[in-house]
Amino acid sequence: MLRETQTILADLVGFPTVSSDSNFAMVAYLANRLSDIGARIEVLTDDSGQKANLFATLGPEGNGGIVLSGHTDVVPVADQDWSSDPFSLRENDGRLYGRGTCDMKGFIAAALAMAPTYAKANLRRPLHFALTYDEEVGCLGGQALVAELESRGIRPDIAIIGEPTEMKIIEAHKGCCEYTVNFQGLDGHSSDPAQGVNAAEYAARYVIRLLELREALKTRAPADSPFKPPFTTLNVGSIQGGVARNVIAAKAMVEWEMRPVQAGDAEFVKSEIAQYCEDVLLPAMQAVHAGADITTQVIGEVPGLEPMSDSAARQLLSELTGQNSALTVPFGTEAGLFQKIGISAVVCGPGAIAQAHKPDEFITTAQLDQCLSMLAKLTPQLETAR
Repeated sequence: MLRETQTILADLVGFPTVSSDSNFAMVAYLANRLSDIGARIEVLTDDSGQKANLFATLGPEGNGGIVLSGHTDVVPVADQDWSSDPFSLRENDGRLYGRGTCDMKGFIAAALAMAPTYAKANLRRPLHFALTYDEEVGCLGGQALVAELESRGIRPDIAIIGEPTEMKIIEAHKGCCEYTVNFQGLDGHSSDPAQGVNAAEYAARYVIRLLELREALKTRAPADSPFKPPFTTLNVGSIQGGVARNVIAAKAMVEWEMRPVQAGDAEFVKSEIAQYCEDVLLPAMQAVHAGADITTQVIGEVPGLEPMSDSAARQLLSELTGQNSALTVPFGTEAGLFQKIGISAVVCGPGAIAQAHKPDEFITTAQLDQCLSMLAKLTPQLETAR
């Protein structure tokens, strides 16, 4: 089974599914493999017509059952110093190198390698494969998929998100909210600043307010927060604006994100920054130029995975792996999206997050073998009606 998994992984790595590009070729490959073993296939295309989610099912119709979830996209390789072609799998000393090997095509390959075994079993509970687009740029595919499941009334019992955790059980992580804010001012000659609206300056004032809110978030950390750091974090990732030193900047843009440990923190920041724009920045901008404006684009608002005292997903993974404890992590996944619509979710997959997004990304064959062992133990669970 390990050799088959490596063969599939080589195929998957060969699809350069960087988030900026289409994932259609990889989705077609996955759909064909799953269709060949009798899975019911749905390819759900996004509004652009360039990306697609794949939702495939083995076993009976109806609610309940288990979801194996992974994302098809990978981060770029541009400006990274790779020792070999990042889109060609290379094996060396028990390591499999290539973009996406650990994040997270290794898990997808293992699930596909096990799929024929599941197809031959007497499944009394549904087994779903949920393979999404654009996780790396805001969990866009995951948001679309869970919305589709909810609208259709499809409610699996458990979702296993196979992000790289070295096969440890993860029961909680922070959320991730990402925004792009555009400032429209009025250009003019820098010799008379009062005749224009400097979008770059207002963007700077906006950022200063964000940094004040970042400090306030440190005081809001729950006493029992399991996260490190224990409070909601906020990061300004990009500031752009202006065309020259002697021209009043007509346009500026700020890209920022926050990672909430609790939903109330996100609402606090959004409310405070919106009020600051409405009461302070916009009146000053529009007093000079009525067409001045500040617009916010929500790139993604992905909920965190909250630890639950009674978690069917955590209990199942404990049975499958023999682990008696579950951990928290600082990075985000699609798990909170499934939890939000009432599906018990957990994160557990092969590979180390320390290898993700780096040049010479790799996964070990030992990790893949561990994953296959866990997935093999799913079969009796699916053959038992609940």
